[in-house]
Parts: sequence; C-alpha cells; structure tokens
Amino acid sequence: MAKADLDALSLEQKASLLTGGGFWSTAAVPDAGIEAIVLADGPHGVRLQKHGTDHLGLHHSEPATCFPPAVAVGSSWSEEVAARIGAALAQEARALGVDVLLGPGVNIKRSPLGGRNFEYYSEDPWLSGVLATAYVRALQDGGVGASLKHFAANDQETERMVISADVDERTLREIYLAAFEHVVTEAEPATVMCAYNKVNGVQASENHWLLTQVLRDEWGYTGAVISDWGAVRTRPAALNAGLDLSMPGPGHHATQSVVEAVRAGRVEESAVDRAAERVLALGDAAAGRRPTTVDLDAHHELARELATECAVLLKNEHGTLPLERPSSLLVVGEFATAPRYQGGGSSHVNAAHIDIPLECIESHAATRGVKVTYLQGFDTHGADARALREAAVRAATEAEVVVVFAGNPEAEETEGRDRTRLELPPTQVELIQKVAAASPRTVVVLANGGVVSLEEWHDDVDAILEGFLLGQGGGAAIADLLFGVANPSGRLAETIPHRLQDNPSYLTFPGEQEHVRYGEGVMVGYRHYETVGAPVRYPFGYGLSYTGFDVSKVRVEVDGPAEASAAVTVTNTGTRAGKYVVQVYVSTDAGPVRRPQRTLAAFAKVHLEPAQTRTVQLALDRRTFAYWDLSHARWVVPGGAYTVQIAENASTVLREQCVHLDGDGIRPPLSLASDVGEWLAHPVAGPPLRERLLPLVAQGGPEPDDDSDEMRMVASLPMNQILNLSGGALDGDWLLSLVDSPGSLT
Repeated sequence: MAKADLDALSLEQKASLLTGGGFWSTAAVPDAGIEAIVLADGPHGVRLQKHGTDHLGLHHSEPATCFPPAVAVGSSWSEEVAARIGAALAQEARALGVDVLLGPGVNIKRSPLGGRNFEYYSEDPWLSGVLATAYVRALQDGGVGASLKHFAANDQETERMVISADVDERTLREIYLAAFEHVVTEAEPATVMCAYNKVNGVQASENHWLLTQVLRDEWGYTGAVISDWGAVRTRPAALNAGLDLSMPGPGHHATQSVVEAVRAGRVEESAVDRAAERVLALGDAAAGRRPTTVDLDAHHELARELATECAVLLKNEHGTLPLERPSSLLVVGEFATAPRYQGGGSSHVNAAHIDIPLECIESHAATRGVKVTYLQGFDTHGADARALREAAVRAATEAEVVVVFAGNPEAEETEGRDRTRLELPPTQVELIQKVAAASPRTVVVLANGGVVSLEEWHDDVDAILEGFLLGQGGGAAIADLLFGVANPSGRLAETIPHRLQDNPSYLTFPGEQEHVRYGEGVMVGYRHYETVGAPVRYPFGYGLSYTGFDVSKVRVEVDGPAEASAAVTVTNTGTRAGKYVVQVYVSTDAGPVRRPQRTLAAFAKVHLEPAQTRTVQLALDRRTFAYWDLSHARWVVPGGAYTVQIAENASTVLREQCVHLDGDGIRPPLSLASDVGEWLAHPVAGPPLRERLLPLVAQGGPEPDDDSDEMRMVASLPMNQILNLSGGALDGDWLLSLVDSPGSLT
C-alpha cells in the first residue's frame, strides 16, 4: 500500500493493523481495500487450522507434508536439504492460502533437556544460521514469507512466559544472536518473531535494545517484527520498542490502548505509521502471489529422500550394518509400528502420509528372502512391561539380528515443558539390555527430539542409528539405511555427553525464581567440552558411513587482514557412494578474551562416488576470527596466530595449518583507570612509560625486570594510583597525549 494511502487512514484504522484480526490472520480494512494476510505454524510443515484454533497443536489442521524437523535437518549438515524443504513448504503454503509460515527457529540448544530442541538446528550458531538462511531463501523465493523465531534467548520451556534469560553481551552476540544476525543479513526474512521470555530483565516484546537498536539499527532489518502468540504484555510499550504486529487477534482492546497512548503523548503517531507500513508491506508481497497446487505424493517421496541424509550412524561394530541377508530378523519396539516422527506443540503437523518402519523393513526383507518377526517389547501407555519384555527376549535368542526401535514418547518432547532426564525411559533401557544379552547381533534405532544418554546400554549393542525425528518419510528412510539402499551421511549437530552433569548449563538450567543465568558464557556445547578437555560419548560433528573417506590435502591462504580461505581435498576410499561433511574449525589465543578451544568456521557436504576425489573451497570471513569486544562495542579481529583445522568432528582434528592475521589493529582503550600492565603493553605509550617508570620502581637500585615481583605488583595497580604515588614524576596529561596521538591504535 502506498504511503499516500496510509495517510488516508484514520489513527484508529492504522492502529487496528498492528494487532491480529483473527487467530491466524492480520486485520483487514475493507473500506481502504486492505485485505488480511494469513499466517500459519511451521517450520517443518504447514499447520493451517480452519476449524478450531490454538497455538499448541491441540486442534485439527489441514493435511500437509511433515518434513524432517530442524533437529534432523541440523544433523544433515546440508544447505541443500534445508533449501529443498523450504521450497516444498512454499508450494504447500500457497496451495493452502498461507502468506507467512512461522519458521524457522534458530534458538540454541543450550541444554539437551530443552523441550523444543526438536524445532532447533544445533548447539552451534554458525551451523544454525547457514541452514536457516538456505531455508528462508528457498521459502521466500517460492512466494511465502518466513518468520525467524524466537528472538531471543528462548532456550527453554520452563517458565517461558516469565523467565528472564540473564546473559552477558559477549555471550549474546557470539552465541544466541549470531544465527539470527546471519539469517537477517543474508536472507531478509519477511518477519522476525519476538520471544515470550525476558532478556536481562526486559520482556522481549518490549525490548528496544533488541528489537530496534540491534535488529534494525545495527543489522539493517526492514521487515516486520511480530510477537509470538500472546507474548505482548503492554501494546503501547511493545510498539515503542519496535514490535509491529501483535498476535493473535482480534485486538480491539490493544488497538484502543495504542490510540489512547498516541493521544496522551506516550506514543508518537509516526511509530504507528512505521509499524503499519511494515504490516502493509506483508500484504503487498502476498497480493502478487498466485495460488498453486501441490502433489502431496511427490512431496512424500521428497520427505523420504531428505530423511535419509539426516540420520546419524553412531556405532557399527562387526559390520552389523548394512543388513545384507540375515537368516532371521526380529524387530522390537512400539515405535516400529507407531513411529515417532515429530514433536508436540505448535509445530505438530497433520501428516498427509506416514511411513511405518516395520512395513518398510518387511518390504526390503521380502526381496532378500529374509523372515521378519515383530514384537512390541514396550508400551508407552503403561501396558505390562514385563510380559512384553520377556516375550521379546525369548524371541531374540532365535534371531540372527534384532533391531530395537527406542526413544522418548512425544509427551516428553513438546512445547510447554522441558525434559526431566537424559536417559531413555527405564522400561526401554531394560528391554535393550536384556535383548542385547540374548541376541547375537543387536541394532538400536533411536527416535527422539533431543540427544539421549546411551551409557546404560551402549556397550551391549552392536550398532546404533540415531534417527532423531525424521518426519513422515522416516520409516522408509530408516529401512533404506538399515539395508544399505542409502548410505548414512548425517553428523551430530549437538554433543552427546556421558552424563547430564557434564553439560555446561547443568547447574543453572532451567533457573530459579524467574531468572536463568547463562553462567557458562560462550562455552556452550562442544565449545565447553573441547576447552576443558571433558570426554563425551559422541562429539559434535560425529557420524559414520558405510564407506571411507580420506582428507589428503589442506591449503589455507590469507586473503586480507582478517580473512582467509581453505581448500580441502577429499577422496572416497570405499566401495560405496557416500557424502562427506568437510568441517573447518578455528583455534586461537589471540585477543584479550578467553576463546573456546575451537569453533566451527565453515562446512560443506559433498557427494563422492567410489575412488572419486574432490577439492572443496571454503571462505573464512572476518567473523570467523572475531570476538565481540565489550570495550569497543563491536566485532574485533585481533592480530595474531590462528590455526585452521580440518576435523572429522569437534574432537578429532585431521589436518591443520597455522596462519597469521594482521587483524583490525584495534587495542583496548586506555584511560587513567586502566592498570599499569595495560599501559605498558601499548605499542606507543608502553616504551616511554617504561623509561620513566622503571627508575621510580627501582628507587636508586637496579631497574627490575618485567617479570620481577615488584613489576608484577606495579602492573596490577590502576594508573591513577601510580600517578598519585609518583609525586608528580609521572603526568596524566602526558600519558593521555601518547594514546591520543596518530598511530596510537586505540
């Protein structure tokens, strides 16, 4: 809608645009020719509700394809997988008349107990940001707006409406805002959705620093900021903070409160105009979209194909997988016939088709002349666990291979609640242990929205295939992977620890008294485990294949003061085609802050036929090497040595090369409150200061070395205290002139 048309609207009409007109739509102004736009939950399927509305997945929604959720896409490490899902969702959304799809979610998996971890990609912001960017670009290229969520630090479900995430700014910038920034600056999502929680004591919906200063002024965002459903507490305050659209509606009270605030001078009418323009821009974009039709059968085949790239082969001893021609095969577990393929809550999709794992396994087995037997083994609804278990154990003694389907029930992995344990349900743990003791070969297939502990049974079984939640085509994907029709290529997007207590958030998650303190700082996930040298069961980036790969050459070149590039040569050394994930990490001690042992800097997933060799080029931009500097309030690349590491995973470095970067040439600012050690380290001020200071410290004796006890004590003192003690021998104006001079690098 043109600005001139906006000027023709009354204050009341403009204010009405800033709150939903219905549960899933914006307000319309028919007299002005303004139509409502339709929003619907995503992010891995279109959840359009025509009858009965809610944001918790309680009521019926229209049939749609349930693609692999973000937990699975994260494990694919594939931009192509993310993009193909985004493109397919655009088709289905348009076919259902949806203009904005509420996704993707890029919150960080701070704790493995997070109830909505299945909706998020990773514990790493770079991996999350790259995958979400590919998804948003494809979705919006298909004519449907994205909604990047939940902004920000919405990393738990416990007390999510009232909790304050108390996070220092460096940690916010480097970990919890970084994926949002990447998507905003690279893909320009149509909307950004604010979170329910508070950030450092300020409600996200009313957080001017977050919604305006960071999102708009720093990142240049021009789209609409919308609320999560019911996240707005005070509409005028949210508007002043930069929130354009409050959902859901109808919002007659909210509209009236905005009108009254404008008339009372608490809100500028120009703020109403800006927000209304952004909401109308969503409608303008939707107006040019043509309805389309969708082939749900074709999308089901796509969901199957993509799911095979998402599962992670964790263990495979004795060549147990793939299953060639076992003489007999026993399948155990309720999830083989009632599969877990998505999480609960607002993202819950009414799947158009569902592949049943047992049926898909039987189909493969039939072509190989393999007999398949099925036993339930456990019941998530409380049936006689002992009888089910004992029947499975008896049958296991007669089978050459047993495949156990295990995982968490959906009720434990859903919006609105966090998990209370890392282990599988006890009945399943006992089932796996006893079946493995009875069977010659045991394979465990896992279905869970977040990582689970493997400790109680890991060493008892021969193979573990971590499927996470694979969407409606997961049953066929699992069968293809078990029988070698597809080759596993997933890699863990989150660490599997030995114990929950090993996780860096253990002591502070989920907080207390409406506050959660992010005390681990930037040491989240593998950053913590690698920095402190803590062993884990399986590290970030880990995953096996049915073929082998060799990384033979690495070449790193410096492309500027704060940029580099890496070329990595990879060969498929096995007999099967497969996909390999090239992982590039950076390790450094440069700069004045504690850096993680290594951080993911770039990655690429490549397909290789047997004996095929490819060289992969990866760019390492300045953010790869930067940290957030609190004193300068900006990203800084310090000059120094950086080790570029090509790794199999976060714990296993294959090859590395050290390079020197000049960096930004920025040093910490100095003042008379800075300590003497900082002054002495300054390249301009340090030498003349040392020349005057050493005789004062020596007091007529030999001048001390920098490592002497006297100089260590002096170096720890604030400069203004030394000035007072010097009796005028050192002058503050002279010192400040040294760092204010050209070339001082402050």
